[in-house]
Amino acid sequence: MNRALATVANVVGYQVVWLASVAGAGVGLAWAGPVSALAFVAATLAFGGKRAQDLRLLAVALPLGILLDTAFAASGWLRYAEPWPWTWAAPAWIWSLWAGFAMTLNHSMAFLRERPAASALLGLFGGPLAYWAAAGAFDAVSFGAPVAWVMGALAVGWAVVMPALFALDARLAAPVPDKALA
Repeated sequence: MNRALATVANVVGYQVVWLASVAGAGVGLAWAGPVSALAFVAATLAFGGKRAQDLRLLAVALPLGILLDTAFAASGWLRYAEPWPWTWAAPAWIWSLWAGFAMTLNHSMAFLRERPAASALLGLFGGPLAYWAAAGAFDAVSFGAPVAWVMGALAVGWAVVMPALFALDARLAAPVPDKALA
């Protein structure tokens, strides 16, 4: 598959995960997100050509994303539809979003890897916009604090998380110096 087609497939695949997760949660079908994410992650690992790098980013992005969304849930600032397994934590369909999102970082969003300011800017605007859409169009999330405060906090959180994901991944990918040779 040529590079442009692979990038388009990655973008479309993640959008399917986002829609299945958010719309599914909004109508009481919380399983739709995990099922679509599992398929997208499996396809990316099988055909993306970067299995080790994708698994490493999944191991970084998933816990970091769950931590971010759990902080919002625990604070009461965000209330998620289908809050299984716990109301104080990010629900399983949010985990699906983060797993799918991790699969974009070496593919359709790889251009941001060496551009921390651009990745922060994308997080600053794109992160809150996704929650706004999930709330307004799908009732998958609601705001437990003034919307401007929540949007501001999401903007800051995502502006930090986006470049942090790439930085953490680069650090984990760096070769460990052999002290015996030093």
